[in-house]
Amino acid sequence: MTVAAPAGGWIEASPIGDLLVRAAASRPDGPALVFPQERLTWAELERRATEIGRGLLALGVEPGGRVGVLQANGPDCVASILGALLAGAVAVPMNIRYRVAELPHLIDDADLAAVLVSDRIDAHVDLAALLKESVARIEGPSPALVLLGERRDDGFVDEAELTRHAAEVDPAALDVRRRAVRLRQPAILLYTSGTTSRPSGCPLTHEALVRNWTEVAGVLALGPDDRLWAPCPLFHLAAIGPLVACAATGAAFVSDTWFDPGRALELIERERATVLYPAYPPISQGIFGDPGYADADLAAARVIVNVAPPDTLRSMQAAIPRATQLSLYGLTEGGGAVTYGRLDDEEEARMETCGAPLPGIEVRITAAGEILVRGYGLCEGYHGDPEKTAATFDADGWLHTGDRGELDPAGRLRFLGRLKEMLKVGGENVAPAEVEARLETHPAVKLAQVVGIPDERLVEVPVAFVELLPGAAADAEELIAHCRDGIAGFKVPRHVRVVEEWPLSATKIQKGPLRERMLDELQLHA
Repeated sequence: MTVAAPAGGWIEASPIGDLLVRAAASRPDGPALVFPQERLTWAELERRATEIGRGLLALGVEPGGRVGVLQANGPDCVASILGALLAGAVAVPMNIRYRVAELPHLIDDADLAAVLVSDRIDAHVDLAALLKESVARIEGPSPALVLLGERRDDGFVDEAELTRHAAEVDPAALDVRRRAVRLRQPAILLYTSGTTSRPSGCPLTHEALVRNWTEVAGVLALGPDDRLWAPCPLFHLAAIGPLVACAATGAAFVSDTWFDPGRALELIERERATVLYPAYPPISQGIFGDPGYADADLAAARVIVNVAPPDTLRSMQAAIPRATQLSLYGLTEGGGAVTYGRLDDEEEARMETCGAPLPGIEVRITAAGEILVRGYGLCEGYHGDPEKTAATFDADGWLHTGDRGELDPAGRLRFLGRLKEMLKVGGENVAPAEVEARLETHPAVKLAQVVGIPDERLVEVPVAFVELLPGAAADAEELIAHCRDGIAGFKVPRHVRVVEEWPLSATKIQKGPLRERMLDELQLHA
């Protein structure tokens, strides 16, 4: 059975940079970005993005060149992404949780022409130092490094210098670049963990992102008077997508540099946010469990979007009964949203399913129960990896998601779990092989195996089993610390157990019994 949205309506698509220019022309004084201590109108955002775009031209970034953005959420992060797109480049939002075991691969694989970093979170993470160390580990030419903010550092073009360079570039040159962008040209290159030990780049076109998230804006009935709160990081489609939806409709994008439940409640209440896009249970449950939630005035919120199992969705809907809760099925390779609940769906359908396909997207379930997706929103294969592309995208254009599902009689999708080993930790993909590879760099470890176990807050978390080399010694705390020093925190195993024998089939280690052992030990069986 294959399902698609019913016929009707029409398609409007443009390059993402044009969305910004149009919003600035039609709503120059309307709020574009709202953060707790700062805000930009659409005209101000266009000016800032234009300055960065002209600066990139001055640094020699060519059309189609790739520009990394290693920044926490903030106006400069948004302007950096949009500035790269105005310059006809491909923006590469980089996960700020990545460390030196991950960033050099991304920088090298993407062949970045430039990287924009900022001093915004220097008190917590020195992203400039992390970037400098990562660049030193790659072979070949280094990208131009730009440091936004007040800080100066050797090896970086600082903000004042970038501004001077930008002023020397004819504004018409940037306009020519923007107008030359093709709809099927890659706009964003996002890295997501696959089943291998290295993240893979997913190039998403302007058409894919604009059409996909304009359709989502329609589902949400988003308009220029709306304020959409999106707390997820801007290296994730749960933030990039809503940002595109806001640019397409003139709505305000409301976010913060980090997520804190109390701080988020204050922002949502103060700004009278109408659409809440927490997306994942750890964020939503953080809000609902905050001591200030009972007294918070969230009456302006008419829609909330979450991705979670049915019982969790029901509990979250009960926590905010005035808002209509919608869910969706999406993945990076699919442009972020494939199916979506509808505001007029019955509540049970909104709790039990991920909704019907967006217009122009087809969904099919194979005999083995795998979800297949086809349509304009798919990425253009994996960057620089034809073998993985051939294994994931078939000759008829279907993306094999590795997820299990079924379709109800109305064509809505029920998500039933994964066929592949991939873990989903608080909304982030985690490849067990990547964590295993990090553990096996410890001098005491001979072999590591990683599995996922349920977690009330993050849905799923990794745990590890290791075999030590003869005569070697290492305890769980040491091995966890070793992981924490080299990979993003969400990938770090929550528990590590040392084993001397593995459960084996005829040829390989069986992970099922390992998982069952940990579930028994932690008493996590239902």
